[in-house]
Amino acid sequence: MLSAIIVAGGSSQRMGFDKLFALLGDKPVLAHTIEAFEHTESVREIIVVARAERVTEFEELVRQSKFTKVRRVVTGGKHRQDSVQAGLNSLSAEANHVAVHDAARPLVMPEQIERVFALAREHGAAALAEPVTDTLKRADENRLVTGGVSREGLYAMQTPQIFTRELLERAYARVAENNLSVTDEVSAVEDLGAKVILVPNDEWNVKITYPRDLFLAQAALARRSS
Repeated sequence: MLSAIIVAGGSSQRMGFDKLFALLGDKPVLAHTIEAFEHTESVREIIVVARAERVTEFEELVRQSKFTKVRRVVTGGKHRQDSVQAGLNSLSAEANHVAVHDAARPLVMPEQIERVFALAREHGAAALAEPVTDTLKRADENRLVTGGVSREGLYAMQTPQIFTRELLERAYARVAENNLSVTDEVSAVEDLGAKVILVPNDEWNVKITYPRDLFLAQAALARRSS
């Protein structure tokens, strides 16, 4: 059984307002994100992880949107890894695979989730990622260019990232035991020495971080609808 943890515990400091409630088309960013997992056949339950002060609002959004797969909205922690752990603690006993997804990535599509899940079932761990196409440069403390970085084999990590439950729980137990800091689940699993297969993505799966990203997301939705 595939369960999804949607991590929505960020502070939105770079946006200046709660980006998850910003309207994208006719509904909030968060509603688009949940809807993608709601419509993914393999997903059986969804856990939404929120900041403590937004839990009630998130629960109301779920109720109004009539999402049937959202089992609960739980309170996250100070860091992403704390929020993911809170989600893991709330999974049903039947869950054997876990998808972790950024709530601020509303453009993910059910077919992408299914593609990642198929490879996670085969390899134990899989993640959506975008091949790096920009020219990359290193710079010193004064922001003066010191050299280039080859793009060959480089990927920008995205979500969802899907794992067997046993592997992800073991990875996060190690993170807690060793007081490690990780920015995504692939990093936690890597620390165990486990292998993660990437699913290259050439569709827009932008993470809403800056106000400009809302315009990009709106353009992508308009393109899909046309």
